[in-house]
Amino acid sequence: MTIHVETLEKLERKMTLTLPVEVIQNEIDTRLKRLAGKVKIDGFRPGKVPMNIVAQRYGYSVHYDVMNDKVGEAFQSAANEAKLRVAGSPKISETEGAPEGQLSFDAIFEVYPEITISDISEIKVEKLTCEVSDVSLQKTIDILKAQKRTHTLRGLDAKADKTDRVTVDFEGRIDGETFEGGKAEDFQFVLGEGRMLKEFDDAVQGMKLGESKTFPLAFPADYHGREVAGKTADFMVTVKKIEASHLPELNDAFAKSLGVPEGTVEGLMAEVRRNLELEVKTRLLKKNKNAALDALIDNAQLDLPRSIVQSEIDRQIEGARAELKQRGIKDAEKAPIPEDIFRPQAERQVRMGLVIGEMVRSHSLHATKDQIKAQIEEMASSYEKPSEVASWYYRDNRRMAEVESWVIENNVTDFILAKMQVSERAVSFDELMEQQQQ
Repeated sequence: MTIHVETLEKLERKMTLTLPVEVIQNEIDTRLKRLAGKVKIDGFRPGKVPMNIVAQRYGYSVHYDVMNDKVGEAFQSAANEAKLRVAGSPKISETEGAPEGQLSFDAIFEVYPEITISDISEIKVEKLTCEVSDVSLQKTIDILKAQKRTHTLRGLDAKADKTDRVTVDFEGRIDGETFEGGKAEDFQFVLGEGRMLKEFDDAVQGMKLGESKTFPLAFPADYHGREVAGKTADFMVTVKKIEASHLPELNDAFAKSLGVPEGTVEGLMAEVRRNLELEVKTRLLKKNKNAALDALIDNAQLDLPRSIVQSEIDRQIEGARAELKQRGIKDAEKAPIPEDIFRPQAERQVRMGLVIGEMVRSHSLHATKDQIKAQIEEMASSYEKPSEVASWYYRDNRRMAEVESWVIENNVTDFILAKMQVSERAVSFDELMEQQQQ
């Protein structure tokens, strides 16, 4: 076998391979003989089918398989010999003009890029810190109490007030026309909780049972319902029920109702604080990791392999179609989805993967078995039965690969943060939660 490699452009290469016809034919004959001892053809006993019949029946498919295998092996061997890091799959085609007794092939492929990263010690990044305060702890306890609240009907003359649960009928119109999501009957919500827009909440407060009211409501420009965003609607609302809310007392009985093992207020407070601290740790890790990795890849110079980017685009489109199918969209698998929608995200994803891979290779930041085990134990610790959750991970290679990737990213993050110019900024628990949702 002879090899010739030329550079087409940037990462694209062309390799010319030549293989002896004899090698191909010998492998075809070997496989056909092997088949002859197994195949069943009417009129012949097993193992007694003539070779010409076997060749006539299976020759084409065997020839196709052998060509794929031998050319693939030759390409892989040649790439290894030339010390090429091949990105994606090569496009191989047979060429004419080969010497007698030889077959010639051209393989078009891409190689992984050389990656240049600026001096990490010159990169600046902001690292967030957060402490679980007593205020945050109390807010969480208040949320738990709200989930256990009860309600009682208020008197006929009562006016709806904050913390009351109201049941209403409403209808909104824009330019005299109703709009999707703008009408409901027996709709229930608690005043002052922020579930409804403030104008709606304010309008209902002070209304009596059976009372109706019309009022304008201006939807914010960034309202999630795009059709009504930035528009003003006229709403009519009728109050059908007003109920007073009653919060449970913070006592041992309340703790037991939440399944706290100790069944005490002290045990409840300790468990809530433990969960909040784990949540803060997880969110800080993700936020700071993203900031550090973003800073790293923004200071990296590399060309992106088009084949890898295309594979990532295809993967994201497939995921989008799967989501459409879950939502009940007809013929979701055929939905026309423009590739350009996913290209920026795909390029960013590929860039990050290549840069992280380079850091892992250059600085031996591979995930160890102990790290993977510790990560699974930490993720499982917040569940009621940690051992079952851990087993759920260990049983699935795909899930284990995801954990390994997470650990590798953490290793890279720790490594670069130790070298970057890091400035810390303390944020409140509420701010951290809001940032995570953005």
